[in-house]
Amino acid sequence: MLEKLHERLQAHAPRRLGLSLPQAAVLIPIVARPEPTLLFTRRAAHLKQHGGQVAFPGGKREPDDPDLLTTALREAQEEIALPPRRVRLLGRLGDLISLHGIRVTPFVGLIPADLPLRPELGELDSIFEVPLTVFLDDQRSHTDVITVNGRPLYVPSYQAGEHVIWGLSSMMLVELLAVGFERPISLDRAPDDSRLHYRPEARQPVFDDSSDA
Repeated sequence: MLEKLHERLQAHAPRRLGLSLPQAAVLIPIVARPEPTLLFTRRAAHLKQHGGQVAFPGGKREPDDPDLLTTALREAQEEIALPPRRVRLLGRLGDLISLHGIRVTPFVGLIPADLPLRPELGELDSIFEVPLTVFLDDQRSHTDVITVNGRPLYVPSYQAGEHVIWGLSSMMLVELLAVGFERPISLDRAPDDSRLHYRPEARQPVFDDSSDA
């Protein structure tokens, strides 16, 4: 399954936004267990932005970062003590724009199951894993409807114990599931059997159709 994922992501031409905005990158870590999992972080509750929210490891690009992959790996090392050399890069997903006007680029990486990871407590409250099957089987708790420039986006929300996975992280997951695992999931259509939660209209586009590829 994971080798096929690698092939599909390598063949994928991800969306690249041609907008002049601050840049950030995240790593979507897939843990190579007999039953693979996805690794998430929960931001520290005291943070002014995104406090208490679930996210993938990542952050803003620093001036010394030669590229965005370096940003994603550096942030993962700082946040969860993940050595960059232990990450097998599987591919890149399309750029998104956060509500704070930051262009975010996701990278998908495979990591071993036996790493002694730990959260950077100044930034994170915890690290946790969720079985990949939760997302492959579309075990969403509900669907958030987020209107962007008059266009509704149907974003899955997942409940993993005490954690809620939604928003930008879920948008990344939709692309990962559709491209990497050929699941029939899309932000452009509502699922047939999910409760809809309507959220306020977004102030910034989460993506557009311009490209600098």
